[in-house]
Amino acid sequence: MNLHEYQSKALFEQQGIPIPAGKMIRTLAEVDQVIKDLGGEKWVVKAQVHAGGRGKAGGVVIVDSAEAVKTEAKRLLGGQLITHQSNGEGLPINQLLIESPTAIKTELYLSLLIDRNEQKVIFIASQAGGMNIEEVAEQTPEKITQVAIHPATGILGYHIRQLAFTLGLTGGQIKQMATLMQQLYDLFIKIDASLIEINPLVINEDNNLVALDGKINLDDSALYRHGSLAILRDINQEDTREAAAREHDLNYISLEGNIGCMVNGAGLAMATMDLVKLQGGKPANFLDVGGGTTAARVTEAFKLIISDSNVKAVLVNIFGGIVRCDLIAEGIIEAIQQIGLTIPVVIRLEGTNAAQGLEKLAQSGLELKSVADLTLAAKTVVELAGVTQ
Repeated sequence: MNLHEYQSKALFEQQGIPIPAGKMIRTLAEVDQVIKDLGGEKWVVKAQVHAGGRGKAGGVVIVDSAEAVKTEAKRLLGGQLITHQSNGEGLPINQLLIESPTAIKTELYLSLLIDRNEQKVIFIASQAGGMNIEEVAEQTPEKITQVAIHPATGILGYHIRQLAFTLGLTGGQIKQMATLMQQLYDLFIKIDASLIEINPLVINEDNNLVALDGKINLDDSALYRHGSLAILRDINQEDTREAAAREHDLNYISLEGNIGCMVNGAGLAMATMDLVKLQGGKPANFLDVGGGTTAARVTEAFKLIISDSNVKAVLVNIFGGIVRCDLIAEGIIEAIQQIGLTIPVVIRLEGTNAAQGLEKLAQSGLELKSVADLTLAAKTVVELAGVTQ
């Protein structure tokens, strides 16, 4: 689960991490009060969307009058922001963060994430902070330093020194870095984060460190422990089908192809998508209905798949281990009857009660194509979708 910048900074502030003065607004009517509260002669207007590259896309602007704040707020609120990290339609802008500007001497990069190979939280830092950090990672990776924190020891002195020297910090800035690292690490653990990023982390004109931007991703699997954070989810920033799938305990990810895939088990789903690709097709989604799925869940899964207008054919690949194939067959039949499906459906059932499931499909009177071999099933659905190699 992703948090907006203003939500991330609220958590930073609670942790004592320095951030610019700012306030979030949802309507134009709030602008005058925010300007009055912040004071000053210049302001930064920042679109709140779950995508990077906002500045290059016109989503972050510095203005020098109250009227200009209103003009930019009117331009952004209710619109869509398209960045290199969003899809072609962009993401809706329903909130703005208005901040007092910071006089910047240096832009740095700092983040924390989980290294699953190391099984540790790692800090990533670079002197090349700012809008082009992705290019730095790709073209000059030597400018990026990583420090792994062992959970038994936490942050040690040499961790701080290594990152401080990497970032070119001196004097009191090193002490500030020590405090900041501990604050971020404590926050990361406390909220079960999967990523905390400050880009840029700046040195201001007073030689102090300030988190000019903030990004936090939370571990969905741990949200049951954090009710106050779970309610911060902004489903308007998420794919509508993915949000609907979550309501039915389905693991769904939208892709850009035209062949819908419904599979039980993440590994089998990945293998199925690979085979579709190998046969010259393009999967329209990743969809794992789970090992203990039900007929009702299969129905919802079908509804999700065909809600994508790009889908021209559907491949169902079920291995009945925990789940019974005859129940899956019932769900398939019910779903197709409910929604009046007209596109081709290729079905492969193996495992528990597969024979009974295939018999139900055969007697349904529906135009379904059952294929026993997975490779042949992938080839068949690609051909039915009108895709050629």
